[in-house]
Amino acid sequence: MNSLTLHWHDAGQDKTQQIYEQQFSKNPGTVRLGRDPFKCDIVLTHPTVSGLHVEIFFYPQKHCFCIRNLRPTNPPIVDNQPLNQTEIILKEGSIIYLGQQQIKITKIIINSIPPTIITPPQSPRVNYQLPSTPPVQPQPVYALECPKCHKISSAENLQIGCPWCGTSLAAAMSVLVVPNN
Repeated sequence: MNSLTLHWHDAGQDKTQQIYEQQFSKNPGTVRLGRDPFKCDIVLTHPTVSGLHVEIFFYPQKHCFCIRNLRPTNPPIVDNQPLNQTEIILKEGSIIYLGQQQIKITKIIINSIPPTIITPPQSPRVNYQLPSTPPVQPQPVYALECPKCHKISSAENLQIGCPWCGTSLAAAMSVLVVPNN
């Protein structure tokens, strides 16, 4: 049976969860991750995780597990890249960030992979010169959107409340803020 194993640290405990190809879930065909226990199969408690953040599913035509972003304003980061597209293939060793919650893919088992013939493309050889120092990319940060005034504030304000209107941020949505270049 095709399976994927997740490992993370939440609420002071190490947790491991296996996801199977045709696992029973709240949304058949996928396993959803987030903070909302009514919508998610795997519930995470970190305040920067959205209520319904991502779903992981087995893609039988490609014989792989994929992750799909369900929160465009707070996209997951997979292997240091924001998941701005709809979905990507997961691989063993991948690191996923949902907000500031880190999840690692520790094992993937795929059975019955049909044989495929791969023909390399016939293209001219091109020599590329890489820059000596890669450009520094600004790192995205996570913040909370006030449910009342919709202003964005630092995650440190979770216990204090919205600095503009005083509303509790306990039910606030987490958002990914990408700095301007």
